[in-house]
Amino acid sequence: MNILFLLVPLAIVLAGLGAAAFWWAVRNGQFDDVETPAIRMLLDDDAPSRSASDSPE
Repeated sequence: MNILFLLVPLAIVLAGLGAAAFWWAVRNGQFDDVETPAIRMLLDDDAPSRSASDSPE
């Protein structure tokens, strides 16, 4: 029974920290665009990039 006096406040503090981290992420725009990163790899590049070994000498 005595362990509940430790675990209940600890659970409340951890839940509060999780909620604070979530609200911080929402306010800083971490969840603004959830679609583009998932489809970005499917988009084709128009021009292939040239590396240093492809350059004429």
